[in-house]
Amino acid sequence: MNTPDPAFMHEAWWRRVRARAFHLWFVLRRPMTLGVRGIVYDKANNSVFLIRHTYVPGWQLPGGGVERGETAMEALSRELSEEGNIELRGEPVLKSLHYNRRQSPRDHVAFYLITDFVQTAPKRPDIEIAEAGFFPLDALPAETSPATRRRIAELFEGAPVDPYW
Repeated sequence: MNTPDPAFMHEAWWRRVRARAFHLWFVLRRPMTLGVRGIVYDKANNSVFLIRHTYVPGWQLPGGGVERGETAMEALSRELSEEGNIELRGEPVLKSLHYNRRQSPRDHVAFYLITDFVQTAPKRPDIEIAEAGFFPLDALPAETSPATRRRIAELFEGAPVDPYW
């Protein structure tokens, strides 16, 4: 039986400690956040689902942050359920990824198109959502956020994808 070389074991241990310390420093120094937003499109009525938060002005696409230990798809499904009583029936399509510098200098948003879904009940107002509903693409609320209008133009009007949210 071979006895491990103590110098080799110490060096291997030190490399692992150094790698973990560097990773921790990197995470603390340069943390990145990831969010998800989805455009829930009802093709039969040519309408999209929008929400109005109680704490942010304007109408927006549903979505939110990806929590630790959660996949982007799990976050999207959770947010759609919480903000609109919407359940996914099919796989959403990742359409684009955007840098959200207005939120933070390290925030990114994954943007999905949802066409296969069911709304289990109309969304009633709560502490987070003031209003929610489907709006025809040609009759969006006047207070629809600029980012929401950009995503709609990219998907339905052929506008170039803006790398910024």
